[in-house]
Amino acid sequence: MRFFRLLTLYLALMAGANAALASDTSLEALRDGDMKKLVFHGEPQAVSEAEFTLADGAGMATLADYQGKWVLLNFWATWCAPCRKEMPTLSALQAEFGGESFEVLTLATGRNNPAGIQKFFDKIRVSNLHRHQDPKSAVARDMAVLGLPITVIIDPDGREIARLRGDADWHSDSARAIVAAMLAGG
Repeated sequence: MRFFRLLTLYLALMAGANAALASDTSLEALRDGDMKKLVFHGEPQAVSEAEFTLADGAGMATLADYQGKWVLLNFWATWCAPCRKEMPTLSALQAEFGGESFEVLTLATGRNNPAGIQKFFDKIRVSNLHRHQDPKSAVARDMAVLGLPITVIIDPDGREIARLRGDADWHSDSARAIVAAMLAGG
């Protein structure tokens, strides 16, 4: 009898693991163009617990404050040309999908003058992304961000599930299909 209970438990666990694998596989199948650089992790990973500065000196926050929604976390800097190139596509993604279930979170890492960030956002006409900062690179360091830009997808449980190194068109058909699939499934 014990054997059958263990067998049932084993089969249930395997079915759950296979369902999770199928989900990741279906998201990976949506990758095309720049999104081919998006690497989904085999297992979700912990994110930083370090604080970062909210836009306009509105206080401090952590990534845990965003639990309950999908987060596309973009590490960038004003001096980084590829970062500046992709920012309008991040803004377009936020305009299309942003809300209670999804947010593009931009985090200016290292030394970035708040006035310079505002000037850049004004120049490219981005008003729907917050100008949060990680001035001492504490969040970036905790999350092993080496080089910019780096974009991380965080699930509603607050765990990193995927990472893209370098710039990308975040409003491409492929990126939008991945976000839509995440929102539909989670």
